[in-house]
Amino acid sequence: MPSYAFADPPYYGCGKRLYGKLHEEAHIWDTLDAHKSLITKLTDEYDGWIYCMSSVSLPHILPLCREGVRICSWVKPFAVFKPNVNPGYTWEPVLLWGGRTKRDRKEDTVKDHLICSIALQKGLVGAKPKEFCRWVLQLLGVQVGDTVEDLFPGTGIMQTAIDEHFG
Repeated sequence: MPSYAFADPPYYGCGKRLYGKLHEEAHIWDTLDAHKSLITKLTDEYDGWIYCMSSVSLPHILPLCREGVRICSWVKPFAVFKPNVNPGYTWEPVLLWGGRTKRDRKEDTVKDHLICSIALQKGLVGAKPKEFCRWVLQLLGVQVGDTVEDLFPGTGIMQTAIDEHFG
């Protein structure tokens, strides 16, 4: 059965600033080499993967990917707005590679975008809402018997969504 990975690493350039107090090695994510190594691992070891990032890091991360990667988007109708930052950051690219893209005509088509608000007060910057996690599993086409590994478990919400998906 296929194995899939969900990668939501500290966003490029945000490791030390946002996660330095939580993890002594957070600063490595401020380098493209760390992201390149992770993308290589994902592509070599999994049948499909999801990679989360910021919109400003997309031009840096996308060239690190192999052919076949697809850019999906998470649109956030409610997002945190920073003073004097314009335009606001209200969407995030989500890279999809591999997965079960060929589906039966009876199955619903999964959209390459999701519109849902951010998760609030989860205790970790960048925590994803459960609706986002369910969308990720749909994008990959996860079925019973598949394995899904959350490489950056953070709040544990992805594992909760995986458990519910296989329910």
